[in-house]
Amino acid sequence: MEQATAPSSAKVAIKWSLIYVLVAIVITYGSEIAKLSINSPVKYVTYVALIIFLLLAQKEHRDKLGGYIKFGEAFVTGLLYGIFAGILTAIFVYIYLAVLSPEVFAQALDQQRQTMVDGGKLSGDQIDQAMDIAKKYGAIFGAVGTVFIYSILGVIVGLIGAAILKKEPSIYNTPDSSTV
Repeated sequence: MEQATAPSSAKVAIKWSLIYVLVAIVITYGSEIAKLSINSPVKYVTYVALIIFLLLAQKEHRDKLGGYIKFGEAFVTGLLYGIFAGILTAIFVYIYLAVLSPEVFAQALDQQRQTMVDGGKLSGDQIDQAMDIAKKYGAIFGAVGTVFIYSILGVIVGLIGAAILKKEPSIYNTPDSSTV
């Protein structure tokens, strides 16, 4: 007798991560074309998309499991989505800041320099030293930070989504064996 295997949460997470990154790229370039400030609240739209696609990934995994999913399975799907989205977005962030749009990175550095000058806590030499480090490693730090932030968001939103979307079969209703 052939035993059916459960659908992979990783495949679902990768699919929705790719969709998210494509949407994030469109939003990024849309903001750039519209000449919006890098501090514009539009940047938060990508986080809304991140959350929505995480929940959609969990729901799709539940649907592939016959309409039932345990809390742990839903959480793992959300966590994997956060990790994959973080890695893919980090790759885009690095390429975007280092190669495709270095002027955006330079603009962010100028704003950071002005913030440091206005703060008045650092000397001119300290600010120059900080800016030199940021110029050399800023794109890398941004990419690595993206992976960590998205992974943390994957944990937090994954927990919430798992609590909302979990649906375990009772002893009276079992999943149809043809869908498992």
